[in-house]
Amino acid sequence: MFVQVIQGQVTDAEQAHAAMDRWMEELAPEASGWLGTTAGVTADGRFIALARFESADAARRNSESPAQDKWWHEFSSFLSDGATFHDTEEVSVGLVGDPAAAGFVQILRGRATDPERVRSLMDQDPSEWASFRPDLLGSVFSLYDDGGFTSAFYFTSEAEAREGERKEPPAELKAEVDELNALDAEPPEYFDLTEPWLYSPAST
Repeated sequence: MFVQVIQGQVTDAEQAHAAMDRWMEELAPEASGWLGTTAGVTADGRFIALARFESADAARRNSESPAQDKWWHEFSSFLSDGATFHDTEEVSVGLVGDPAAAGFVQILRGRATDPERVRSLMDQDPSEWASFRPDLLGSVFSLYDDGGFTSAFYFTSEAEAREGERKEPPAELKAEVDELNALDAEPPEYFDLTEPWLYSPAST
C-alpha cells in the first residue's frame, strides 16, 4: 500500500469539503488503484488528508491526470500557505472494525528515535486492543525514511474515544503504550477530526 499525507492551513473548510466531494463524484471513478481517503479540518483550521493507493505507481498515474491537476489547482486555493506532502509505502493497517463507520478520527504526526521498533509495535495483533477499546475501529500507520510517521486512529465517536482514554489498560498494553511514547523523538502533533471526511471506492 502507498499513502500520501497532505497538510495545510485551510481558509474555508466548507468549500474544501465541497471540493473533496466533487473529487469523489467526478474523479474517483477514474482513479485506478485508489483505495480510499481520510480527510478533515481541525477546530483551528488545519487540513489533513491520507490518500491510500495500491502502489506508488497508481498514485503517480492519478497525479499526472489533467483532470486531477485541474482539481488540485482549485482545491489548493483554499490553503493559505500551500500544502506539504509526505509519501511512503511503509504502511501498517490494523482493522478491528469498519473504519468507514468512524465518527471521530485522531491523527498523530511525529518522529521516532527507533522507527523499526515503532513499526514492530504497530504491526502487532490488534485483537487485544479490540477487547479493551471497543470504540477503536482501526488504524493506519505510515513510516518515512527520516523516522517521521503518521498514525491515524478511527473511533466510533469522540465521546466514546475520550471515555476510552480514561480507562486503565491491562499491564501488557500499558507497557506497549509506554514504550511507544518513550520512542517519540519530539512531541507529536495531533489532528482531531470531529467530523471526518471518509471516502472509499465502495461509496462511488
